Amino acid sequence: MNLDWDAVLSAATNVRLLEGAITTVWLSIVCMALGFVIGIVIAAMRESKLGIISGLARFYIWVFRGTPLLVQLIIIYTGLPQVGIKLSVISAVIIGLGLNEAAYQAEVIRGGLQSVPRGQFEAARALGMTDYTLLRRIIAPQSLRIILLPLGNQFNSLIKATSLASVISMEELLRRTEMLGQYTFKVLETFLVAGLYYLLMTTLWGFVQNWLERRLNRHNRVDDVKAQKVVQPAVVGSA
Repeated sequence: MNLDWDAVLSAATNVRLLEGAITTVWLSIVCMALGFVIGIVIAAMRESKLGIISGLARFYIWVFRGTPLLVQLIIIYTGLPQVGIKLSVISAVIIGLGLNEAAYQAEVIRGGLQSVPRGQFEAARALGMTDYTLLRRIIAPQSLRIILLPLGNQFNSLIKATSLASVISMEELLRRTEMLGQYTFKVLETFLVAGLYYLLMTTLWGFVQNWLERRLNRHNRVDDVKAQKVVQPAVVGSA
């Protein structure tokens, strides 16, 4: 393979590619946070006993999980202006990625909530716990351990999915790579560096995720014991 290593080094130290990588990182964090917040709402709606609310949540998840993310971004950025809604590139990307992430995270969050035994809910309420106390002491410690891994994997995928934003001219890592490759005519070398940037970002996130899992599991072992001590008297009493 006739690879120009000078071009590889030049691309690896190019400030514009580094800026693109930084844009990819903050864009991923913002969209992940937005998706998590909306995902909590959608998950709560999905669990609602009101059919219309649960139906709306199902419809939302069906649409955003059943259509390509790229199509969603194009519709938001180039389609909405036809009905009078014009967004900047950054706004369109954040909204598009955030709404798409919410559909996936809602199901992850719902699965975490359903993993907590219903008997613990009833026992906690029998003890007079408020919803906030129930969430903090019973639900969160147990469900977080369940949802952390899939949410971490979602963030890993989101880092790579931000590359689709280049199609609507968002200057993240891939868009900057395309521009540099066209300027230098060193397409292979430039995209090789971009691939290494993505690999570095996902690898670093893997270390962070592993650290979070170890830390959460350590605290959850303590919290689970506390939760069992709290709900056990009520369960015994009801028996």
